Amino acid sequence: MAVKLFDSELKVMEVLWKEGDIPAKQIAKQLTGQLGWNVNTTYTLIKRCIKKGAIERSEPGFMCRALIPKESVQEAETNELINKVYDGSADKLFAALLGRKKLSAEQIEKLKQIVGDLE
Repeated sequence: MAVKLFDSELKVMEVLWKEGDIPAKQIAKQLTGQLGWNVNTTYTLIKRCIKKGAIERSEPGFMCRALIPKESVQEAETNELINKVYDGSADKLFAALLGRKKLSAEQIEKLKQIVGDLE
């Protein structure tokens, strides 16, 4: 993914990923309710995302559609975190995540399955 989205832009994208194609007015309404944002703030962020190629605008009604799948953003952000904080070592990230809290038996089994699928 060549597009770098900031935290505030990700809030806009989260609405689109959850709701699908919706008018900018609805995005602004949701983010005003959730975060207390001014409508103009949301429109500015939508326009930034459009310029970056993350959102497509269509008429009538300033309809917005996500052009970047959530999974692509998650993968890029995870890779950036691994490279920046864990010296490019996914196993260090994995160990840090596992060391943070006690996992349930179900969570441990799910992780074993994920690792097994990778082998």
